[in-house]
Amino acid sequence: MTDMASPPGRISSGTSAGILPILFKLPGWMMAALLFALVLAMAPVAGSLARPVFAAGCIAVGCYAWRQSPHSHLQTVFFLFCFAPFARRVVDYYAGFDSIGIMLIGPLATILIPTPRLIRLIDGRTNPFEKGLAPITVVLICVAYAAFISLFKGAWMDASAGALKWFAPLIYAMVLIETGDRDRLIDAAAQIFQIILPIMGLYGVFQYVDPPSWDRYWMEFATTVTAGLPLPYEVRVYSTLNGPASFATITAAGILIVSFLRPPLLAIPAVIPAALALLLSQYRTAWLSLALGILFCTLFAKTRTRSGFILAALALGGMIALTIPEFNDALLARFQSFSEGTQDGSAQERLQEFVILWSEPWSSLFGVGFTVGDPGVAGTMPVDGMIIACWLMMGMMVGFFCLSGFAWACLRMALNAFRSQRASAVVLGGLGCGSLLQMPLANISAAELGLLFWTFAAIACLPEQKSAERDT
Repeated sequence: MTDMASPPGRISSGTSAGILPILFKLPGWMMAALLFALVLAMAPVAGSLARPVFAAGCIAVGCYAWRQSPHSHLQTVFFLFCFAPFARRVVDYYAGFDSIGIMLIGPLATILIPTPRLIRLIDGRTNPFEKGLAPITVVLICVAYAAFISLFKGAWMDASAGALKWFAPLIYAMVLIETGDRDRLIDAAAQIFQIILPIMGLYGVFQYVDPPSWDRYWMEFATTVTAGLPLPYEVRVYSTLNGPASFATITAAGILIVSFLRPPLLAIPAVIPAALALLLSQYRTAWLSLALGILFCTLFAKTRTRSGFILAALALGGMIALTIPEFNDALLARFQSFSEGTQDGSAQERLQEFVILWSEPWSSLFGVGFTVGDPGVAGTMPVDGMIIACWLMMGMMVGFFCLSGFAWACLRMALNAFRSQRASAVVLGGLGCGSLLQMPLANISAAELGLLFWTFAAIACLPEQKSAERDT
């Protein structure tokens, strides 16, 4: 006897049973995309209720992705970090500005999900300085010192927030070293950036031309003075991230990875809008980082030809962008600033920060711990670059050791490229050189930028697959 059709407007149990298996076979990043769609749909109706839903959803999606594989989890983590600030701004627009940023805790919690896999490191039989863990261990000890200083001063909120943002990327890097497969992880990163870059790039260009209402609202309430003005053609593009520095740094790394590790026909449509948005961020540190990474790739036979094409394409794209009247003024001013040297306003501000710290011998000697300083408040010293950040928080001696850990990781990434000669190793070396250049100029240690740096530093530590050469 044949089955009778389900009544109109009613989904049969067989249909629902068929949908669920398909849903739970989706890759982790697609589940994260569904979470964003749910939260954005909830925001106009549910308001602030969307915040805990998003945070809990991030943890659920992270658990789902980790059950699939470490490389699926890596893609999910990058997707969440790149789009969580955008979701936060939309929810804030409907529910009111949240100065704490509760929704941003979700991605940080996601990278701590696989932490139990590190139990083997504390069983007394594993040397933490093996497997490339030495730089991470050094930085972990220094971060613990900064957290202790904050607790000693009674700054509990600063200690918890700072420790979470610094510790979580380090823990995740250790997990990847313990559980990851180098080739699958770098392939997964290239694939997810191929998806992320055009979305962030197109949104960034739209944001520059006519910033959406939630971006205008956020810029009015958040004291992010580096993001420009909430007016057409006055925004320093930050796209779906929290600021121009985060957006530009992640975009520059993504462009380098996708350009060299994905087929050209797939890389070109992903890179073009991202490169234009990167220019409109007006963040020169990321420009220099990307240029140095590409130049590093010219040193190797496997990447020399493609790096020449990429440099030529980026230079041509920059010249074309300068011919567009709406882009010309802002970009030309930033390009001309390279010739100003120490007369540049940003350079003078950074030099002044060193003078201020040197004039406070006790705090500069022992550090002040984690601080949540707001550069938009008068009298608050901005913290630009890893040197200033480590010196301020950890003092001269401990801060020097922390910087040494970062520099050690960067140099090891570059040296691995010379030993391996594979395209993936060369790109990782280019990322290491770019990060080394950024250290005096930007903070690459915490939250999304810490995740970006330590993830690829960890992948560079993993052994290569000798059996197959899969480089393009």
